Amino acid sequence: MDCSDETPLLPDTPKGKNPKKGRGPKLTDWWISGWSPAHCPCCASDRVEPLVLLQLGETVESNTKNWIMRLLSKPQTQGGAGLLVHPGEDDFNDFLLLSASRCTLLQATEELGLCRPNQDGNMAAFSLHNKELFKNSDNMQEFLTLAERQYIIKYELESLKTLGILRIPGVPSSLGLLKSWENVFQRLRKAGLIVDMLPLHNQKQLVALRKEWYSHTRLWGQPLDSIQSYFGGSVAFYFSFLDFYTRALMPMALLGTVLAMMPHEMGKAALPDDTEEPPAATTESDSDPEWASPGGLVVMAMVSMLWSTLLLELWKRRSSTLAYHWGTDRLTEHFAEPRPAFRGELGTNPVTNRTEPLFPAWQRQLRLALVSLPLVVVFLGLVVLGMGGFYWAESRARGWHESSQSLVSRVMLYVPSVAHIVYTNILGTAYGKVALTLTEWENHREESAFQNHHTTKVIVFTFFNCFAVLFHIAFVKQDLPLLQKRLASLLIVTQLVSQLTEVAVPFAIDRIFNAPERKEEDDDHEVDAIIAQSNLPTFPGLFSEYIELLVQFGYLSLFSCVYPLTALFLLLNNLTELRTDAFKLCKLFRKPFHPPTASMGVWQAAFEVLGFMSVMSNCWLLLMSPRLQEFSEEAGLNGTQLLVVAVLVEHILIVVKLVVAFIIPDEPDWVRIQREKIEFHSMRALGEQKL
Repeated sequence: MDCSDETPLLPDTPKGKNPKKGRGPKLTDWWISGWSPAHCPCCASDRVEPLVLLQLGETVESNTKNWIMRLLSKPQTQGGAGLLVHPGEDDFNDFLLLSASRCTLLQATEELGLCRPNQDGNMAAFSLHNKELFKNSDNMQEFLTLAERQYIIKYELESLKTLGILRIPGVPSSLGLLKSWENVFQRLRKAGLIVDMLPLHNQKQLVALRKEWYSHTRLWGQPLDSIQSYFGGSVAFYFSFLDFYTRALMPMALLGTVLAMMPHEMGKAALPDDTEEPPAATTESDSDPEWASPGGLVVMAMVSMLWSTLLLELWKRRSSTLAYHWGTDRLTEHFAEPRPAFRGELGTNPVTNRTEPLFPAWQRQLRLALVSLPLVVVFLGLVVLGMGGFYWAESRARGWHESSQSLVSRVMLYVPSVAHIVYTNILGTAYGKVALTLTEWENHREESAFQNHHTTKVIVFTFFNCFAVLFHIAFVKQDLPLLQKRLASLLIVTQLVSQLTEVAVPFAIDRIFNAPERKEEDDDHEVDAIIAQSNLPTFPGLFSEYIELLVQFGYLSLFSCVYPLTALFLLLNNLTELRTDAFKLCKLFRKPFHPPTASMGVWQAAFEVLGFMSVMSNCWLLLMSPRLQEFSEEAGLNGTQLLVVAVLVEHILIVVKLVVAFIIPDEPDWVRIQREKIEFHSMRALGEQKL
């Protein structure tokens, strides 16, 4: 199979040369002319919307570019991607514009398992065979969102495989020879022919979204449908959860403020046993800030446990409603093509009957159990080792300073903290690379499985990094006033630093360094707005945003009874986070690709794990309450008996948590009924197709 025998789509240029610099075409010209033709009459159109920019290598020759264009525009039945391609013709001839025909978009909609409204207005699993039964199936701008259309182009590109042996013209044989059934997109990237791919902004939609989203003075509510339409389901689910979680912080913030204003008890708590007094070095809380009001500890702990349960269960209901509304509750990723980096021996998929790489599941499980899990445990041990070293060095530095009282010893008091920060940063960077390498090596077929396993590894490490010191202070040193001070510093300093690094610094860089370039481009009229988008930094993803929310949730659910103002600080932070995250996404970064999704994925499970841990944490903190210990002494309970009572209460609360979770359905009744209708109609349509 060879693509070099077809008519060139571009005029050839001399080898190694690029076209002369000149003014690029207008965006309106790109909507109208220069596109590769559609392969069926129903897809023919006078106007084509540029959706994706494909950046080619600087040294790509025009015959190589022609070859790539022909391959991408060929029908899928002939081994192509079935896309619409425009040569772009910028000053350096190093990019392509991509779009997709109606038939390509409809076929991908069925492959992805998206649901669309039928003529009656009810959601139904889309079927290409019955496309006329669905609303707007002849108008792709209405039938699919911008984010979905752009993701489908990425999906088709990354799924493109050769039907036979291919040779790329203008490329050495070592890189330019494609084997049968090889992933074309990966080979083109490896050969340096494709260096970047980004979805293009629709300026009209973007301006409207910015006005609706963060330009108005609104505290609550997110334009979720507009966000999902423009940026995709992953971004919409994140902002929906952030908004939902921020609203839920209001009653906790109010309760915490009331409890913080009540009279307080002071003093260091200790476990109810007959152990000897703590060392003098740790008995420093007589002058420390108060940490709990009489009875307030119990109230805050109980409310916090109930609140976390209700929050997550009600969010499940909202999540299922959004998934149904956006038509993503029946995604069929496990039936789609495997992810581009998936490796295995070629064979026939027993489910889809397609030829694709196959990899035994037992080998993946073996790699997880024997390699990935032990390495994660090793890194967690290094976190604990670093924490132990920090406390040891801090104790030595404090002892030296008490004995010498010199300037050098005073400076050395800060060395353990600085060394520990450097150590954790280096360890975190190394672990991030190891986690990504391990997840790649595990060889997951679906992109969601890859992301879930990678995210889980990083969540576990981040949890240890963020909470190991707090757990050590609370349950080893048993110094609740120190725990209160540490929480206060984390909530205030960390949130301020986070806002500064996430928004202020990128905004300043954008204004100071990029503004002159934008002015020069506006004056020159030679650099098109579409090409300028590739100069923006790549969106780093939602991982750090979810991590921030997870850590917040941990502070609140695990330790808020120690520091009741936790919810108030988090509420104030999130009110600004709602707007700053929207600003970053719209102004400071490239538009990202985001696949259709039905939920937050593994993040939902991470929040639920923290919810269960909050029961144990709060019960243990209650056990250390001086008020509770006074009550136990008055009741004649010794330390062992009080511990047994605490364990019993913990189990009762866990049962209550499970009962509450069971009573609240994960989806509203109307969503469940509609989902079952979709399943029934899909089964009936399949039977009619067979007949």
